Amino acid sequence: MISLTEGISMVVLVFVAMPLKWIFDLPDMVTYVGWIHGVLFILYILVLFPTSRKLRWSFQNAMFALIAAVLPFGPFLFDRKLRKQEKMLENPQS
Repeated sequence: MISLTEGISMVVLVFVAMPLKWIFDLPDMVTYVGWIHGVLFILYILVLFPTSRKLRWSFQNAMFALIAAVLPFGPFLFDRKLRKQEKMLENPQS
């Protein structure tokens, strides 16, 4: 859940707040959305490592989660990967 929320905040920052700042001279949007995104990013990182240990993720999976956090659409790709893994665990014969 935090991954998707952080991803949404990054998309809003890059594709809404930044254009508002540069096109319409509204820098306050970047300040507020950037602050919210920063808090969510830190929360994501703080939750990532305990979660990866608890769920026994591979090193590659944990690193993918970390890298995904800094890409505009990365959290959505990571969530998709997790949903596929979850589906495979629920239905191993599929």
